[in-house]
Amino acid sequence: MYFCSQNRRIMGKTIGVLTAMNVEFKQIASILTETKTERIGPQDFLVGKLGDKTIVLLQCGIGKVNAASGVTNLIINFKPDSVVSTGVAGGIDTCLKIMDVVVSTQTCYHDVICGDDVDPGQIQGLPRFFESDKAMAETAARLPSDVRIVPGLICTGDQFITNREQLNVIKATYPEGLAVDMESAAIAHVCHLYGVPFVSFRIISDTPGAEAHFEEYLNFWQTMADKSFSVTRLFLNSL
Repeated sequence: MYFCSQNRRIMGKTIGVLTAMNVEFKQIASILTETKTERIGPQDFLVGKLGDKTIVLLQCGIGKVNAASGVTNLIINFKPDSVVSTGVAGGIDTCLKIMDVVVSTQTCYHDVICGDDVDPGQIQGLPRFFESDKAMAETAARLPSDVRIVPGLICTGDQFITNREQLNVIKATYPEGLAVDMESAAIAHVCHLYGVPFVSFRIISDTPGAEAHFEEYLNFWQTMADKSFSVTRLFLNSL
């Protein structure tokens, strides 16, 4: 039992879901019922039902600052039991193909350098890797889906990776990295500070550095997005 900004009670399981872009937001919004929009500060939250769960959905915008601002606002005002980041990512490991889903066991920053006394990607006083909620990650990995689901490390930075050289630098620093995005670690960072269980659920839309990379990315949205986001629905229903 929790209280939101209007001091009304939200009964039962409450899950915060963040997407970066409008097309991702619409995919999740389409499966919710009894929806209403609540504006708090600069952000509009769509609150709805998915079965017996309350979903608080936010399109936070692209990048780490937008993601951190959005999830902080969500946590403070809606007190979610858990937070899910869902959307797309670029694949940075040859084991992955377009439409595979990476579920974060960990997230990290690939664009943070705080000096010689800390590891690459680490901010002083914080872990280099933010651990995802083990139970949530294991649940996602066991989903009965024809889309391949791969647990592992998601690397986050404020860059849309477009060439192989950038990708090679990230992979050399984080050899276990599977995917690269622009939000997951920032959301995990805030959830770590507030003690809220978190997992990121990212669908591979393209392979940075590959030939015709941008066409690959556009083709994903035109032909594959609907099928791939059905996995997200399975996941949210399973929590």
